[in-house]
Amino acid sequence: MKLLRYGEIGAEKTGLLDADGNVRDLSAHLPDLSGAALGRLDELRDIDPASLPLVENPGRIGACLASVPNFFCVGLNYALHAKESGLDAPSEPVLFSKATSALSGPFDPVIIPRGSEKADWEVELGVVIGREALYVSEEDALDYVAGYCTVNDVSERAFQIERLGQWIKGKSAPTFAPIGPWLVTADEVPDPQALDVSLSLNNETVQSSNTSDMIFSVREIVSYMSQFMKLMPGDIIATGTPAGVGMGMKPQRFLRPGDVMEVTVEGLGSQRQEAVAAE
Repeated sequence: MKLLRYGEIGAEKTGLLDADGNVRDLSAHLPDLSGAALGRLDELRDIDPASLPLVENPGRIGACLASVPNFFCVGLNYALHAKESGLDAPSEPVLFSKATSALSGPFDPVIIPRGSEKADWEVELGVVIGREALYVSEEDALDYVAGYCTVNDVSERAFQIERLGQWIKGKSAPTFAPIGPWLVTADEVPDPQALDVSLSLNNETVQSSNTSDMIFSVREIVSYMSQFMKLMPGDIIATGTPAGVGMGMKPQRFLRPGDVMEVTVEGLGSQRQEAVAAE
């Protein structure tokens, strides 16, 4: 299934994308799509999409998941990205978080925050946890994944790297976490390590890779994280970005108002965001 949320901010409804690409209103069965709802996926699969009301004009598409408990990220998880960052490939996954207040819709503007000097882009495969995971083996790790989504892990490099403290400061401004357009259930993604990922800036492709190039696979990431914390239904894990970020360019290139990003993960849908300056 491809599930989504549509409508204005704070008033989103739950939808289902049918086989013809039409949005069907799922809200009578599921008022909102959140972590608590992920345990009902089997029940939702039994619904005939044709029996649901057709939404002829869904309007704004919102973040594909509501009430996200935690937004985790994995850094330096593509070899070429580590290289362009001037760093050795890590021996264990590099973990950090984004504030969930950064979540936004896949077509909402990305707001360059006040004081920003180095706002950057990062296409990523997002993993959505479906049930509590603690001390999970790599063999069983994918059983805890409810689905996947496209993520743009927007980052402010000066805040992230040049200011003291943790990376979270450079990752968490409002609109710095566009997710969606869809939450694609795991049964539609037989191999999360075989997906093309790409990002274009003003119609020029700057990132193009495949999840097969990850240093740590989705299985390894979920298992590894569960050794240190209990992953919860609705948690999102952004699994790292390939080479081609603005920080790695020579000369470096960062987002300016008016720039347009188009972000795609194969099978999970595309996003489009225009960068705008904060008021």
